[in-house]
Amino acid sequence: MTFYFYDLETSGVNPRWSRIMQFAGQRTDLSLKPIGKPDNFLIRLSEDILSEPEAVLIHGISPQKTLAEGITEAEAVKNLTSQVFFPDTIVVGFNNIRFDDEFIRFLFWRNFADAYEWHYKDARSRWDLLDLTRMTRALRPDGIHWPFAPDGKPSNRLELLTSVNKLDHVDAHDALSDVKAAISIARLIRNKQTRLFDYLLKMRDKTRVAVLVGKKEPFVYTSGRYPSEFEKTTVVVQITAQPGRDVGLVYDLRINPDEFIKLTPAQLAKLWQLRGPEAPYFPVKKLSYNRCPAVAPISTLDSKSANRLQLDLAEVNKNLTKLAKAQDFGDKLVAALEIIEPPRQGQLIVDEQTVDAQLYDDFIKGPDKTRIAVVRAAEPDELSTLKLDFADERLKLLLPLYKARNFPKSLTKDEKQWWRNFKKRRLADGGRLDQNLARIEELASWPGQSPENQVLLAELKSYTQSLASKT
Repeated sequence: MTFYFYDLETSGVNPRWSRIMQFAGQRTDLSLKPIGKPDNFLIRLSEDILSEPEAVLIHGISPQKTLAEGITEAEAVKNLTSQVFFPDTIVVGFNNIRFDDEFIRFLFWRNFADAYEWHYKDARSRWDLLDLTRMTRALRPDGIHWPFAPDGKPSNRLELLTSVNKLDHVDAHDALSDVKAAISIARLIRNKQTRLFDYLLKMRDKTRVAVLVGKKEPFVYTSGRYPSEFEKTTVVVQITAQPGRDVGLVYDLRINPDEFIKLTPAQLAKLWQLRGPEAPYFPVKKLSYNRCPAVAPISTLDSKSANRLQLDLAEVNKNLTKLAKAQDFGDKLVAALEIIEPPRQGQLIVDEQTVDAQLYDDFIKGPDKTRIAVVRAAEPDELSTLKLDFADERLKLLLPLYKARNFPKSLTKDEKQWWRNFKKRRLADGGRLDQNLARIEELASWPGQSPENQVLLAELKSYTQSLASKT
């Protein structure tokens, strides 16, 4: 068993539409000692993708750099499946489950690889250092320096953690530098709070999570959903499970439930969906067993931690008693969730412009699993004549996109014209090109913009204008 720490730099924040520009990773043994050389490569942006200017300013990678030094997405997938995501590997990052893992899934989806097997098949698993870090700060902070943001609120940003603990982190937001920093933070927590590290490592197993949460007894839960003033940590209890899903609906026992247990499902759904700083706090949250939640028995909450987190356990128990008497509250929450999340149905009409984003419409089934392996194994000169009778309409539309983005020389004359039309529609739709250029100009005009950023913005403007000239 080994760890594989990894990090991405991307063209934007939405994994459905944005792309990976840099991948970096390092394998370690379970003692966090590096094994072999790190992986570090760029991935070329295809001509139907616009980089968000803010993303480029963060990581400093221009589209031109990916074209000059990068590999195709198909090559990246081949590297990852054959050389990185080995059996018996624990894939880990810093906020990877909510961010990086999603980009990997969509990368695999677009390129005819299974979007899920890389993190569960053959004794593979995944873990996330961010919630480990948060829970360590909340429950066992001794021996580690904890940073604060400029506004005075507690912060667990990777670059701040490495800075206050005097750990090497030469170039934040370079993927390889961030990987090395993540390993350093993992090593620090393991050395200072070994029992909590080892416990949460075991809790990456969804079965263990389900057992703890399903007891319907209070437990400690750390999540980015909870306020930073309480170190993102509270005591919750599962009210019910979401039918057909490995998901529990948990209630924050800090909060008196009197006003919530009286509401109708429609009223609960309305409150549940409110967002923003002015929105009232809603004490119910979905807890996905398979997303490595940071959960622990209430016995881990000693009096010192309870005081630090401003948890009144007498009030917690009083609220728990009230919830136990509200026997229909779980049914109301399930009904509210059905209002918020009606049963998913795949689009009746699959469109080539949206198929990149349709991973979660359905699983790939039956013979199509074999057919996607045939596509991935095909040589470029075989793709031009490859005919596969996909049952899944999405795969039929993905195949020409896969060819155009990775093997443009395999396109026929008619396919080249189709690809030009596709790019024109993709880039011009909704004024994307004009909006992108306008944002570049806006950022370039900001007072105090650094010379390095001005160079990046000029490169990005040139690249975007070159795409515009082709549409």
